[in-house]
Amino acid sequence: MLIKRLILKKLLSTGGVAEFLLVKREGNYEAALFINGRYIPGPPLPVPLDPLKDDLTHWMGNRPSVGLTNSEAERIVEEVTFENEVFSRRQSAEWKKH
Repeated sequence: MLIKRLILKKLLSTGGVAEFLLVKREGNYEAALFINGRYIPGPPLPVPLDPLKDDLTHWMGNRPSVGLTNSEAERIVEEVTFENEVFSRRQSAEWKKH
């Protein structure tokens, strides 16, 4: 996993700090969750909550997981999508050169 940049930092009700980082893994960009500097495995993008809980609409991470508001989830998805599109365009341009 290659860390590119911080997407979002969130103070948790437990007093911990959740950081959602843009990372490159297996040729694609995705979001990775770190809590207090420790990687938490889980889905590469926010997953919708069902049912919704207060203002939380999505979650990331497996044990522990972190709830996200709709705007936080959208920000993470937009950053990952944008980076993958840029990466894909660069690769296409390089292949056309050869």
